Amino acid sequence: MSVLVFIEQFEGKVKKNAWEAAAYASTLAASKGTEAVALVLGEVVADELAAIGKTGVKKVLHVNDARLNNMTSRAYTKCITEAATGQNADFVVISHSSAGKTIAPRVAVRMDASLIPAISSQPDENGCYTKAMFSGKAYGSIKAESGKVVVTINPNATSFTIGEGSADVKSLSIELGDGDFDYVVKEVINEAKDMVPLPEAEVVVSAGRGLKGPENWGMVEELAKELDATTACSRPVADIGWRPHHEHVGQTGIAIKPNLYIAIGISGAIQHLAGVNQSKCIVVINKDPEAPFFKAADYGIVGDAFEVVPKLIEAVRNSK
Repeated sequence: MSVLVFIEQFEGKVKKNAWEAAAYASTLAASKGTEAVALVLGEVVADELAAIGKTGVKKVLHVNDARLNNMTSRAYTKCITEAATGQNADFVVISHSSAGKTIAPRVAVRMDASLIPAISSQPDENGCYTKAMFSGKAYGSIKAESGKVVVTINPNATSFTIGEGSADVKSLSIELGDGDFDYVVKEVINEAKDMVPLPEAEVVVSAGRGLKGPENWGMVEELAKELDATTACSRPVADIGWRPHHEHVGQTGIAIKPNLYIAIGISGAIQHLAGVNQSKCIVVINKDPEAPFFKAADYGIVGDAFEVVPKLIEAVRNSK
């Protein structure tokens, strides 16, 4: 028995959510008295592969095939399933990313395994995993009664540390034919290449229609830069073209779980709250003291964003 963890990469670099998944798998394996084995697909920098060992993973399997540089669900499913079989893995750990949401159900079916998605904890003494339900309004415990298990881990849901060490990297050969590639990715356009992707961001600075126009977004970007944060926006802002749609967070946009979420000039409609209410700390800046968002906030500032945000930027700079 072992624990297999799928490591996502982009342009040859291990993604942040993959570090979290690897650390989670290492802890899970230790609790089961077994080892965690990582699987990486595509062309990846050699140092990145060995560095996965800093999470506690001792062995990395690498399928060095350029056709796997970008995710194609059929080929990825085959690679993960064959690796899990070869390692006699009873547990498969995958990040609950857009790729993970696509791959995990297929892997579970191929392995005849239980699927427990979007978990946020290690299993307890009874084998129960905790996950948020009803848009984060409740938490439930889920247990697989028997057999193999595929779990997906919510980004930023579990804490992890990067220690010392290096993994033993081994090449893995998996025969892939044209039929394994149900589609081919021709180009990947990274619209937020200078920022951490929203699902992985630990700090997010978001703004809404309270900023009155796209010309006023400079202070939002400036605050985000000072905090090493990723920028986001409410749906109305994206719909009217003030900001690109890939920044839209909420139930109908991207659901996020950062350590810190700063909402500027956003009233806090229920659809928006459903996508951000699992943030560890929410700070709301709004001049309307009756704004619904204040009920969900850990900290709130009643004031004009055009007065508050510049002072906040100055305070952050002075604290460095």
